[in-house]
Amino acid sequence: MMQEVGVITRISDTQVYNCDYTNGAPFFIGEWRGCEDANEMSVPHRHNGFSIDILIRGSIRQSLDFKKYEVTAPAIMLMEPNQVHQHEMSPDIELINIYFTEEFMVPEMMGVVTCWHCLFSSGIIPLNNSQLEELLLYANLIMREFNGENLKRDTVIRTLLSAFVVVCGRISVPSGEWIEGESSQHNMVRQYKMLVDQHYRVKTQVSDYAEMLYVSPGHLNDTVKDLLGRNAKFLIDEKRVMEAKRLLYWGEHSVKQIAARLNFEDDAYFNRFFKKHSGHTPLSFQKSIREKYS
Repeated sequence: MMQEVGVITRISDTQVYNCDYTNGAPFFIGEWRGCEDANEMSVPHRHNGFSIDILIRGSIRQSLDFKKYEVTAPAIMLMEPNQVHQHEMSPDIELINIYFTEEFMVPEMMGVVTCWHCLFSSGIIPLNNSQLEELLLYANLIMREFNGENLKRDTVIRTLLSAFVVVCGRISVPSGEWIEGESSQHNMVRQYKMLVDQHYRVKTQVSDYAEMLYVSPGHLNDTVKDLLGRNAKFLIDEKRVMEAKRLLYWGEHSVKQIAARLNFEDDAYFNRFFKKHSGHTPLSFQKSIREKYS
């Protein structure tokens, strides 16, 4: 069961931090039993990779960017890289967490998953018992392989994880829009979106990405627009605006610091850019969003 809740508890003296419980490893799977196992998850944090939580027992108050949900088992929670989240877990919590970087799985599933955002933007999905059983079957096999020292361990993990991700996709987005034909156009757009995710803070022009993809800016823009219905610059700007919103809500950064962090010439230009894309100045957005969720 999942219910949206109207209040997010901000921790004003805590900066959002990159939570790296994997010690830099590209893949991790682990079990959490009892809220004392996950104290550091109670402060705002984010991961550099994709995260899937299978909630087996108990409940979680899950803050995800600007919304908060009350989630009761059984459920899965899908999170994209860099989403800011915060967990408040019940004492009887039992869940399995799977984490992987783009480099670990995206090339492995090329031609299977062509829209990772479509799959992971589903967020929080309630499960029935049959769906939970199917996901746990794969998760337990992955965990056994991860904890062992068998030959070709990473190869087996990637194979099992590929199947696990497909099952998650069938549950979260039954329409299958995350699975599309693998054409050269789809391949270019997928690579473009991956590059934007990696470089949007410092590379802000379509020409920057066209150069990396060895195509003209016009061709890249036309291809993105044909497949996504939006021009290529929109995707860059969308990422920059979302990151600015996260920093304005969760962090204790000044407008000037956020502008510098996102590679704007100065805070005046950042103010104009943010208002154009959000309808608010940075400070008015910060005030309204904190009043709404405080």
